[in-house]
Amino acid sequence: MPEDSSPPSSQRCASSGGRRGPLGWSRGTHIVSGIVGALLVGVASYAATLWPVGLGSASGGLSHSESVSNVAITAVAAPSPTNLLYPGASSDVVAKITNPNSFPVTITAVSLPTNTSLADGFSNPALSVPQAGCTSISSGVGWAFATGTSGSTHALTAPIIVAAAGSLTVTFTSDASMAASAPAACENTYFSMPSLAGVVASGGAGTATVATTDSWIS
Repeated sequence: MPEDSSPPSSQRCASSGGRRGPLGWSRGTHIVSGIVGALLVGVASYAATLWPVGLGSASGGLSHSESVSNVAITAVAAPSPTNLLYPGASSDVVAKITNPNSFPVTITAVSLPTNTSLADGFSNPALSVPQAGCTSISSGVGWAFATGTSGSTHALTAPIIVAAAGSLTVTFTSDASMAASAPAACENTYFSMPSLAGVVASGGAGTATVATTDSWIS
């Protein structure tokens, strides 16, 4: 009989389990390699969560500040002043302060025009019809405590905080004065007070003022 050249059964089993795949690796080796690769991926992911990460120098972001707009102070007819003018006396002034900014504004003082800046008289609270015979020359009506220097600063008795994008009507008590020489033509007359030279104010956080009465006393 011809000699049997087949490999032993144990060798056949090994050969059978070691058929080569398309890449030339045995199927058994390919499976083991896939398991090892999965373990390596798991270890790398786990290790990354334990490595500390710091912050580079000059790290930051972008911010932007608001632009600032001036407040406006205008005459209003209501509420009507309680204390009224007469020759040689002082009276109240009613004004509306409007803040166009997106943040509150705190006013701590006013800057007055010179004591020679005086008010014209009008026969109506809208200040649209001049009062005959009662001009700025004859009325002698101006701001109390104004000096010969324009822009003199006068502190308020309490700060006024005007809300963001808001307005506030304030009565400045006894802050208008009338000359003792004011003529009878200035009876029952409304006065357009001279424009203020400025205010001492700052923008920033704050709770809006509720009280509507204030003044400067010197």
